[in-house]
Amino acid sequence: MKGGRRLTIVIKLGTSSIVDEQTHEPLLSILSLIVETAVKLRKDGHRVVIVSSGAIGVGLRRMDFERRPKHLPRMQALAAVGQCRLITLWDGLFAHLQQPVAQILLTRNDIADRTQYLNAQNTFTELLNMGVVPIVNENDTLAVSEIKFGDNDTLSAITAAMVQADYLFLMTDVDCLYDRNPRRHTDAHPIEVVEDIASLAADTSTAGSSLGTGGMSTKIVAARLATSAGVTTVITRSSKPGNIINIISHVQAAKAAPSDLPLSHPEHSDPDALSRSISSLWLDGASTPTKPPLHTRFLPDPHPIRDRYFWLLHGLAPHGTVYIDEGAHRALADKAGLLAAGVVDVDGTFAQQEAVRLVVVRRLPHMTPQAYEHVRSPRLEIGRALVNYASSEIARIKGVQSTDIQTVLGYADSEYVALRENISFFKRDRTSRPDTPVGTGGPEKKHATPPTTTADISEA
Repeated sequence: MKGGRRLTIVIKLGTSSIVDEQTHEPLLSILSLIVETAVKLRKDGHRVVIVSSGAIGVGLRRMDFERRPKHLPRMQALAAVGQCRLITLWDGLFAHLQQPVAQILLTRNDIADRTQYLNAQNTFTELLNMGVVPIVNENDTLAVSEIKFGDNDTLSAITAAMVQADYLFLMTDVDCLYDRNPRRHTDAHPIEVVEDIASLAADTSTAGSSLGTGGMSTKIVAARLATSAGVTTVITRSSKPGNIINIISHVQAAKAAPSDLPLSHPEHSDPDALSRSISSLWLDGASTPTKPPLHTRFLPDPHPIRDRYFWLLHGLAPHGTVYIDEGAHRALADKAGLLAAGVVDVDGTFAQQEAVRLVVVRRLPHMTPQAYEHVRSPRLEIGRALVNYASSEIARIKGVQSTDIQTVLGYADSEYVALRENISFFKRDRTSRPDTPVGTGGPEKKHATPPTTTADISEA
């Protein structure tokens, strides 16, 4: 490697990039090119993680099934068969180039516990320090809707944040994002650089393959997650893995000679954004094209959410909602904990030390129980918290002083409903906050965040 710092690069491949949609045969040509690219990056001193879908697709071929089953136990059984074959395939291809690999299978439950999250993070760190290429997949044999990441695009974004990656490459069957569907409109224009996902005007109607669970919309969600953690995210064509090296090389060349950039380039007007979106990388023998391969690059957030706060927001599935008043919100912003006096209402059923959504509402005088029905759906989620009390306990102590908790409950485990260290906020200056979908792989479930700052409760 000719100088420059070591990069950590996460490469995500969907099922359609790994197996043929009709025959379910492995696409060895693409996989071999991915392996060659990963090994070249490794030889240049960089760290590489691969997030690989395809277990069920490979299982279909092994068991000679024609289509993906709908019955969950049958699908999980196919995943068990296919994952064995899939990791063997990857290991065999990397073995030709003397590159060791490791298998890491995750579900959301595996990282819901902070200790397990740190254990997974430490395992990644040790493997990368050893020069190993970790190959990550969701553990479909065990995962059900409640503990799924939703799709491997989301898993790749969380993995990228966990390893503090510099780049996340989302490999797909199109070159980049377009303002219109290029399969229907020949005059569609590519979107090359995205600074603010909230203002993105792209056609995301392209669905995933019959074997996969994602589509272009899930990649936008993944980009939101990854960029919020400071990771430059790139969408590019999976059949051209060499794009990965060429794209990074081009960005390095742009950093070395910023005057060569056209003035209209979105990154040129913000030197800080330019320095964030590129990394010091010189690849031995890599050509630096005058024009990069077609791709869409999402610039990282200048103030990323890291480590524990990212885990609170995106590593945990919320089990309910706690409504707080504006005074409690201001106290939290000043680094205080959440007191029972600031809690207005609670929704859902959850236990101690489980994650909940935090929603700010305006406390009005003489509120009746019917007034709360206006905010049962979280219209403004400001963040997440790990709570010290169960939902039934919070329902009893909401609005009371901390000194009265003992009287109301007969015990007082803590004066705080949630400690400040167990609370993390979404970005307040952006109307499009990162969402972490949870589901069976269908369209991600989102909680819309309107541009207002407070949800109103009107008198009944």
